[in-house]
Amino acid sequence: MNRINDPLDRIRIDDPFIKRMKPAVPKSRNVTETDSGKRGEAEPSAPRMRADARRNEEAVLEAAKIVFARSGVDAPIREIAAQAGVGLGTLYRRFPTRADLVAAVFRREVDACADAAAPLAAERGPTEALAAWLMLYTRFLATKRGLAAALHSGDSAFATLPDYFRSRFEPALSMLLDAAADASEVRADVAPYDLLRAIGNLAVASGEDGPAHTERMLMLLLDGLRYGATKANRDSS
Repeated sequence: MNRINDPLDRIRIDDPFIKRMKPAVPKSRNVTETDSGKRGEAEPSAPRMRADARRNEEAVLEAAKIVFARSGVDAPIREIAAQAGVGLGTLYRRFPTRADLVAAVFRREVDACADAAAPLAAERGPTEALAAWLMLYTRFLATKRGLAAALHSGDSAFATLPDYFRSRFEPALSMLLDAAADASEVRADVAPYDLLRAIGNLAVASGEDGPAHTERMLMLLLDGLRYGATKANRDSS
C-alpha cells in the first residue's frame, strides 16, 4: 500500500487559508498640515477610528497566537502587547481579562482551520484534501500549549469553547471524509469526532517529540483509513 504524500507540498502561498494566517500590517497614521503650517496628526473620523480599532484587535490576536504558541497561554500580557506593537491599555480595552483573549484567539484559530476545508475540497482530490486539512488541524493542536488546562479551569469565558470546537470542526471533517469515502479512497465507517479525538490524543502523546512526530503518526493513521476502504464502502451502501 502506497503512503499518502504530504499534501502540504502542493499548497500554494496564495491559498485562501494561507492568506488568512498572515499577520495584519498596520497602516501609517495620517499626517496633515495644521493651521500654523506645521505638520501634525490629522483629526481621525469615527469610521477611521473604528478601522484602527479593528486593525489593533487583529494585531493583538495575531500576536497572542504567536506568543501562546511559543510560551503557552500563561505568557505575560506585556509580551503580547509588545509583539502586537500596541499599549497595554489598548489591549485591555478590547480584552479585559486573559481568559477573554485566550478564548478569542482560540475561536479565531478554530474558524481559520475549519474554513480551510471548503477551498481544499474544491482544489484537490478527496484524499489529498482530507490529508491536507488533517495536517492543518494537527498543526493547530500543536500551537495550543496550556489550552487544555485553561479549558478545564472553570472560567466562564471558556464554557462554550468545547461545543464551539465540535460545531466547527465536525462538519468540516465530515464533508472531507464523505467525499473521500464516496470515492472509495477511505473507509466509510469513520466518525468525524472519533478521528478528531484520535489526532488530539496523538498530539498529547507526542509530548517532547514535538509536532514532527505527531505528523508522522498522522500519515500512518491516514494509511489506516485507506485500508479496506472499497469493502467498507460497498458494505455500507
